[in-house]
Order: sequence, then structure tokens, then C-alpha cells
Amino acid sequence: MTDRKTAVAVLLLAPLFLFMAPEEGAEAAGGSGLLGKFINFVLLFGGLVMVLRKPLREFLRKRTEAVRALMKDAQTARLEAEAKLNEARRKIADLEVEVIRMKKDAEAGGLKDKERIRALAAKEESRIRSFAEQEIDLQLKAGIRELKEYTAELAASLAEARIKDKITAGEQSALIDRSINQLAELHEKSSSG
Repeated sequence: MTDRKTAVAVLLLAPLFLFMAPEEGAEAAGGSGLLGKFINFVLLFGGLVMVLRKPLREFLRKRTEAVRALMKDAQTARLEAEAKLNEARRKIADLEVEVIRMKKDAEAGGLKDKERIRALAAKEESRIRSFAEQEIDLQLKAGIRELKEYTAELAASLAEARIKDKITAGEQSALIDRSINQLAELHEKSSSG
């Protein structure tokens, strides 16, 4: 390895020694100055390539590995992101199905509640009608009873007025005596019996 480095150093320094000439000679040579510069460039570039080839190759290998690792990480991240996206889409689809199911359940529950409320309303209506009919019957019976009482009172008043007009004082006394005798007989029968 050291021989190689020495050879590279000699190659790099050789053009300096070979073409070092006084400036007058370079002007007199004309085209040889350009040729010297070209040879210097080739030697310098060749030496740099020899010296830097291994580090440059190592740098490029490491850089390639780093890029590959980044690409692999990016691929893994992309696959994970796609998996998460698919999972999110599946969850959204499941949620949509769940929302549809909940809507249907709510509608069915609403219909059941509606029917239950209708049945309760019909039952309450029937109960209120029955209660109203009973109330009407009671009021009708009370009205009939009041009417009968009023009619009986009116009939008694009219009868009393007619009797007063038709019965004299003597007849009234005779009727009272006869009623008292009948009551006494009834009392004696009930006491003895």
C-alpha cells in the first residue's frame, strides 16, 4: 500500500519537475507549454483518481446503502400508510353500515312506539268514552229522579189544592178519623203478631 502511495506522489510531483523551465524557454518552445499543461492535467487527474478511488468508492457505496435504506424505510412507511388507509376505509364502511342499521332500528323502534302510543290512545279514548257514558247515565238518572220528585211534589200540590177545594171541613175530619183508626188497627196487629 505504501508503494502505491509513493508511486502516486511521484506521479503527481513528476510533472512539476519535468516541465519546470525558465519562462523564456517556455515562450520559445511555443506549443510545448500547452503540451506540458495537458500532461500535467492528465497526471494530476490520474493521481487524484488513484488516490481518491477507494475513499470515493467507499463513500458512494455507503451513500448507495443509505439511499437504499431510505427507500426501504419509505416503502415500509408507504405500506404501513396504505394498511392504515385501508383500515380507516374499512372502519368508515363499517360505520356507514352501523349508521344504516341504527337508522333502521330507530325507524322500527319509532314505528313500534307509534303503534304503542296509538294503542294507548285508543285505550284511553275508550276509557274516557266509558267514563263519559257513565257520567251521562248518572246525570240522566239524577235528572229523571229530580224530574220525578218535582212531578210528585207538583202532583201532591195539585192534589192538595183540589182536595182542599172539594173536601169540606166535616169530610176532612171524618177522613182523618178513619185514617187514625186504620193506623191504630195496623199497630195492634203488628204488636200482637
